[in-house]
Amino acid sequence: MKRLRESQRMSQLGNGIWTMSGTQAGQPGLIGVLYMSWQQSGESEQSGSGMSFRKEWKQFAERETEAVFKSSVLFEGMDWIHDDLFIYMRLPSGRRGTLEGWLLETAFKHTKEWERRFAAHMQQLSEQHWSGKLYIGVAVAEISSSSEEGSAWYEAVKQAMLHGQSAGGMERSIKRRAFDRLMEQRSIDPVYQPILSLREDKVFGFEALTRTRERTWFEGPLELFSFAEQEGAAYVLDRLAREKAIEGCGGLRREQKLFINVMAQIIEDPEFSPGLTLSLLERRGLSPHNVVFEITERNSIEDFGAVKKALEHYRSQGYQIAIDDVGAGYSSLQSIVELRPDYLKVDRSIIQDIHQDEMKAHILHTLAQLAAKMDISIIAEGIEQEEELAKVRELGASYAQGYLLGRPAAMSEDRGI
Repeated sequence: MKRLRESQRMSQLGNGIWTMSGTQAGQPGLIGVLYMSWQQSGESEQSGSGMSFRKEWKQFAERETEAVFKSSVLFEGMDWIHDDLFIYMRLPSGRRGTLEGWLLETAFKHTKEWERRFAAHMQQLSEQHWSGKLYIGVAVAEISSSSEEGSAWYEAVKQAMLHGQSAGGMERSIKRRAFDRLMEQRSIDPVYQPILSLREDKVFGFEALTRTRERTWFEGPLELFSFAEQEGAAYVLDRLAREKAIEGCGGLRREQKLFINVMAQIIEDPEFSPGLTLSLLERRGLSPHNVVFEITERNSIEDFGAVKKALEHYRSQGYQIAIDDVGAGYSSLQSIVELRPDYLKVDRSIIQDIHQDEMKAHILHTLAQLAAKMDISIIAEGIEQEEELAKVRELGASYAQGYLLGRPAAMSEDRGI
């Protein structure tokens, strides 16, 4: 039924039945469309008159959107197609991002409030439980000549409808704008957490971590990297984080290691090249021997052969390899056997309270024995208590990392002491 209604609306658009009172045809520039549609729940559809609903919805939608948009110089007019409202905007050429951003942010700002208020209004009228969902979509198109006017409006209306009906489309679009702005401004910062050598009781190296400056849409690096994966932008974000990590490590000593997080899927990418990393290192007076690529498996590795081949190439240039989060997530014994890393970073879930948990202690001891036979060093992550530090030392870990030993912070000349 939903698809049938959408097909009927598209047919009306294609046949030119809809009109745009107030628009100024023939003017080149940008056009924007905001689409609003209320969809009742099954229970609400049965609880009242369809005619009453349409009347109340149209009055509410027109009143609210006029209050927000009509005073704007961009406002061109509005039209109804069945029970869907379309608001039209126009702006001079060259400011597409401005118009699109304003529409998205304005719509997102009001959607939940409009949804709540209209549902409360209808529930009050019907004196029954009443629920539904407000769908809002946005689209912007460019008109270069008067001959394109009709088709451009049609495409913009269609795209606004598709955007509004896609699950999470509004939030995703706003996050994508925030992500693009972050990439353009390079607005992420590296911090460095020390890794202590348990044999020599000194700083062996640092893990470079990413921090976000603006947290409106991404609370932290996990959310940022997850979104980048969803958008197919993991490579460009990974590259920026790697550049930032090297640019900010001025306090790293020649004998120390810099651990840089790299997704396994990025390593497989043919565009991933150590050439850029090498040039950045040379500017800091460092070499590949200072760098450990820390493989993070957010998803399982599908082609170990490809990853292994890529890692062999990087090793030949002096880089080392660590597998992160061992004991949690996708990091598995197969990863250890296939990739033959130089370091295993044992996850905090194993290290936490290890001095009080025989099973955790047995797991770490077994890993340490396996690692020793394969000439791999164990790094215990998440150390927060002196008792944990003493236990991992006893069980054969070579290195340790955690808040007890140092929190992530900007690099300084004296941090390597």
